[in-house]
Amino acid sequence: MPATTTSIRSSREYPTGELVRRLLALAWQYRTDFLLSILLSLVLLLLGLLGLQLLGVVIDVIRHALDPHVLAPRYPLGWTPPAHWMPLRIVTMLSLAIVAQALVRGILTYWYNMTTARLTQGEIVPDLRASLYARLQRLSFLFFDVHGSSSIFNRVTGDVQNTRLFVDGVLLQGLNMVLTLAAYGVFMWRIHPGLTVACLWVAVPLWWVTNYYSQRLRPAYLRNRELSDDLVQLFTESVKGMQTIKGFAAEQPQIRRFAEANGRVSDQQRRIFWDISFFTPVTQLLSQASLVILFAYGGWLYLKGEIPLGSGLVVFAGLLQQFNGQVANISTIANSVQQSLAAARRVFEVLDMPLGVESKPQATIPNKLTGRIAFEGVSFGYAAEYPALHQVSFETKPGQVVGIFGMTGSGKSTVLSLIPRFYDPQRGRVLADGVDLRELDLDAFRRQIGIVYQESFLFSNTVSANIAFGHPHASQQRIEAAARIACAHEFITALPRGYATVLGESGVDLSGGQRQRLALARALLLEPPILILDDPTASVDSKTEHEIVTALRAAMSNRTTFVVSSRLSLLRRADIILVLENGRLTQSGTHDQLAHRPGPYHETALLQLMDLDDAQGDAA
Repeated sequence: MPATTTSIRSSREYPTGELVRRLLALAWQYRTDFLLSILLSLVLLLLGLLGLQLLGVVIDVIRHALDPHVLAPRYPLGWTPPAHWMPLRIVTMLSLAIVAQALVRGILTYWYNMTTARLTQGEIVPDLRASLYARLQRLSFLFFDVHGSSSIFNRVTGDVQNTRLFVDGVLLQGLNMVLTLAAYGVFMWRIHPGLTVACLWVAVPLWWVTNYYSQRLRPAYLRNRELSDDLVQLFTESVKGMQTIKGFAAEQPQIRRFAEANGRVSDQQRRIFWDISFFTPVTQLLSQASLVILFAYGGWLYLKGEIPLGSGLVVFAGLLQQFNGQVANISTIANSVQQSLAAARRVFEVLDMPLGVESKPQATIPNKLTGRIAFEGVSFGYAAEYPALHQVSFETKPGQVVGIFGMTGSGKSTVLSLIPRFYDPQRGRVLADGVDLRELDLDAFRRQIGIVYQESFLFSNTVSANIAFGHPHASQQRIEAAARIACAHEFITALPRGYATVLGESGVDLSGGQRQRLALARALLLEPPILILDDPTASVDSKTEHEIVTALRAAMSNRTTFVVSSRLSLLRRADIILVLENGRLTQSGTHDQLAHRPGPYHETALLQLMDLDDAQGDAA
């Protein structure tokens, strides 16, 4: 198999327009909360404008009361106080209105925040993460052969979070910014058009700066995610390989490797932060320049009597301050755009990956198979330039035990992987009971196959749950029956809580032989007509091998069994043995036939016989 890489390389490009379109479609899937958030932000904007206007009117009322020659105040929303109201009463009523406005605005702000949190963290993130996980479950083994786990982990966790940033950090914030700028611009224009134009000239250079930094930040974020993938990969390997690291006293070199990888991520982030840190004050400087114009030009207009102090200059200053705050927020939104686009590209790469192996729309659901498997001129390679099998043809009879023998890299495991259709051959076909596997429903077919690998994986769950993994609703009686056939019942009942014992990670608290027998029980629970054993005794001692072989004898009964093994003690029980050399089927026959026929099987038989004689001589 090809070496795994630490990151997924996409076979296609994602233009910015396509990413934005798909992210908009993602937001529209949750349009109820999305539109509610927009509505609430609009109401909050109007309440903010009302509060500013009320504050300006209060100032004008006080100024007019102190100096009747000053322009009379203009009241909002067409309201005019009764003529007999004194200025103090008017100010009191306006102040109460400001307090009521602030109270309502606080309640709506809480509602807005809760709605946004529900939209992003309660809907988009869980659903997108679930979609990614479901897609990963359906992708073929070839995908996992060539893509590193660290990149996959990062996409399901960090990239999903950054993708949802497009909704709350870009769409909602951006719409709120546009609405705010438009509303405040209109209100400022109504106060004084000339002052508005003079104060807002900075929008042009600000737009240019924002566009420049957006183009600059996107590739930097993509590179940062790739470096993070490498860091997670190194950390994962260090944890899994801790025994090897300590065994070779290699802690210091590993610490240096991690420090270097961590430093690369930090340096890349530092460059991003440097750009952002420079960009933010530039935008703030440009936006604050408008305040200087306001104080100079606006003060001159007030002295000339062209605008009032409260509802004119003070309100304009408040509007301009809010306007500048939204303009300064462009830098945050621009940063969120690049973060979310970089993350969305990585998420969509996984969601768009072709499944590789899947059922046809009208696939046949097979009845109980007899176990007759045939290879017809099968050629296959994990990569086109590295073929693993060449024109392999054979056929098994129902109930046969088929041994597969060959040196390392000869294609044994590849043959086993084609039987449950983990891969599809590039040429030729694989048949079950005379039907091409590509015509059968994939899930229904695989449920008729039991598989035990060389290193069987166990989940951090109870013994019963591990055995019943492929059939979660199996009765306890059936679970125990499968365990007895696998010669596992005796050691299971000796565990602290028997079948209810919770295993450690990957079954670390069990011996190799015990893990293999649990895996065998799991495979047998479905009563499969086809059993695949991928070198189940490769990494165990003689005593454990005897325990496993004893269990296998019972397991092989009345089902077609494929056994890969380098130990002839297991293969000699096979009805027929297939010998592979460099991906080609070169010999077939029984143990006795192949042991006396020149070839790799004969040579291995002689070597193992010599080893046995040496062991007996040493014992004597």
